[in-house]
Amino acid sequence: MKIGILQTGHAPENLIDNSGNYDQMFRSLLADGGFDFDTYAVVDNVFPSGADAADGWLITGSKHGAYEDHGWIPPLEHLIREIHARKQPLVGICFGHQIIAQALGGKVEKFTGGWAVGPVTYQMDGKPLRLNAWHQDQVTALPEGARVLAGNDHCKNGILAYGDHIWTLQPHPEFASSFVGGLIDSRGRGVVPDAILDAASTELHHPVQSGEIATFLNAFFQKERT
Repeated sequence: MKIGILQTGHAPENLIDNSGNYDQMFRSLLADGGFDFDTYAVVDNVFPSGADAADGWLITGSKHGAYEDHGWIPPLEHLIREIHARKQPLVGICFGHQIIAQALGGKVEKFTGGWAVGPVTYQMDGKPLRLNAWHQDQVTALPEGARVLAGNDHCKNGILAYGDHIWTLQPHPEFASSFVGGLIDSRGRGVVPDAILDAASTELHHPVQSGEIATFLNAFFQKERT
């Protein structure tokens, strides 16, 4: 099965040697699925020929806002709608979660409650799910047909699903805690309030449940759909 990774941002250059770029993080996260991967750096205006270029799709995180005026965002939204119409499996993470909602009629904006950084706990099916987060933007109005699967008081729309072929997640299962620590130092200071960064730094030793998300995503991409 071929998974097309739609890369909407780049990791800080000083962290890439140790952690890889965003597409490489997902290749590692989904390594047990036996997939073939193609990366399209849509942030650099590199797009696939169409939705049929892969069997399933994944949209990465980004430092950009889904609502910002970038030339690559409208064609990405068009591609999302094409994938949706074909009912191909599609996963969105952080920015990917947001741009899918926006493309399908929802709203994304800066959350007045501020940032979420580092290990964050969400409630999913009455159970806690702990993952690394890095965002201020949120999906604040749902598209028609979106189902909320998980959230918390700070981020009510933490995991969304559309039919049985789109699954999106606000936090970052691909982010190791060491990478979040690097982000705090290289991209956070001066952007995110120091108190939030300092509090997150003290929590990075806590384990996160990225492995559970990897297992779910491997099965999600491969399940039979009618």
